[in-house]
Amino acid sequence: MGDFLLEWYFWIKALHVMSVISWMAGMFYLPRVFVYHAERAEVGSQMSETFKVMEYKLMRVIINPAMIATWTFGLLMVFTPGVIDWSQIWPWVKAAAVLTMSGFHGWLSARRKEFARDENTRTGRAYRLANEVPTLLMIVIVIMVIVKPF
Repeated sequence: MGDFLLEWYFWIKALHVMSVISWMAGMFYLPRVFVYHAERAEVGSQMSETFKVMEYKLMRVIINPAMIATWTFGLLMVFTPGVIDWSQIWPWVKAAAVLTMSGFHGWLSARRKEFARDENTRTGRAYRLANEVPTLLMIVIVIMVIVKPF
């Protein structure tokens, strides 16, 4: 398996980066849609129903598959011999940030289901703040992988 992973490493890495870009695009956009849904769409209105469709498709067609692909290609790189030195601190910090990003993904999924049931209790401001979470995590992840500060 190690030889296969080494032989295909750059393809796996490219697919991982494309998956991350797609995942992050959705993670940035969905909270923004929630802001508009919470602030501009009355329960039962046509606008609210349109937001529900947008949120569902964004989660099911883009965000979920992109997260699965990100994890798949990321784990393949983790298992590629010689790629990661687990005696350093950076891969552990990156792993913690990725786990946190995955937890945030789950939080967004739960909020989408609340909107689908017309049970949202959060304000647009709460979703604006939530919109900063993936940005902060992305900064940590990129610095850990590129700079490897420790």
